Amino acid sequence: MKLHKNLFIRGVHNLRAEHRGSVVTIGSFDGLHLGHRAIIKQVKERAAHHTVPSVVMMFEPQPREFFSGEQAPARLMRMREKADALAKIGVDRVFCVRFNRALCDLSAQEFVDTLLVEGLGVKCLVIGDDFRFGCDRKGDFAMLAEQGERHDFEVVDTHTVSIDGQRVSSTRIRQSLEAGDFAGAERLLGEPFQISGKVVYGQQLGSQLGIPTANVNLNRYRAPLRGVFAVEVLLDGKRIKGVANVGVRPTVGDLIKPVLEVHMLGWHDDIYGQRIAVEFKCKLREEHKFTNLDDLVKSIRKDIVDAQRYFGQQG
Repeated sequence: MKLHKNLFIRGVHNLRAEHRGSVVTIGSFDGLHLGHRAIIKQVKERAAHHTVPSVVMMFEPQPREFFSGEQAPARLMRMREKADALAKIGVDRVFCVRFNRALCDLSAQEFVDTLLVEGLGVKCLVIGDDFRFGCDRKGDFAMLAEQGERHDFEVVDTHTVSIDGQRVSSTRIRQSLEAGDFAGAERLLGEPFQISGKVVYGQQLGSQLGIPTANVNLNRYRAPLRGVFAVEVLLDGKRIKGVANVGVRPTVGDLIKPVLEVHMLGWHDDIYGQRIAVEFKCKLREEHKFTNLDDLVKSIRKDIVDAQRYFGQQG
């Protein structure tokens, strides 16, 4: 899906007069789980009531990434994945604000005036009562409600979604993925966990070893899961079974950032440059460093057999 330029607004400097007047929510929306979807439902309902577009405002990098760098929690989704997913469930616009020192230095009042009132002309703000903003830390739900009365916009508290007595969160999903509990992650997400992206050229090592792979760069220092998995690849409406490795290829030792490599079972066509989605089904093993390429190839071939056995058992 290619986002229309009017659906994705990158940066305050790209806001135009036609973008004013909207129902807005603010957050990272990492994973777009059931809690996020409940918020989006509220936003769309209020947007329909006010007859204005629905807008999700998010930051890039995410605030925790800005402050913590490589120590920040692993992302469940890249910005492109989030924007595509939000458009798919009916959000009219995604407003992506660069999170930098200048934004950090804005007071709560400046944030409201610059971004919400002057920038978006907000008619309604759907926000959690735990939301905090502004260098002076004065920005909270009560402050926004007061500003809403002053500038004539509605402020609505978000609904909380709980499963098994706990709030649905991106942290819980990361914990499920790290444990290889894909059924648990799916319950929180409302759909199977997947990673999508464009297939890029790698070192062609897989082809040289007789086990070609489709590579997707994750463009981050940490991935929400790591190891070797049985997967299904979604490509042009097809589902192709496969084996995927997420990691830094320690045997070859050529990566700092993790990459997703997928060997698609029984697939021989060239798909470079195409976008794929990889749905994770079962963890087969951890990523290991082997002493030589022969041992690596033997292990990969065993992974393929294990994946075939897994899919065979699934019927």
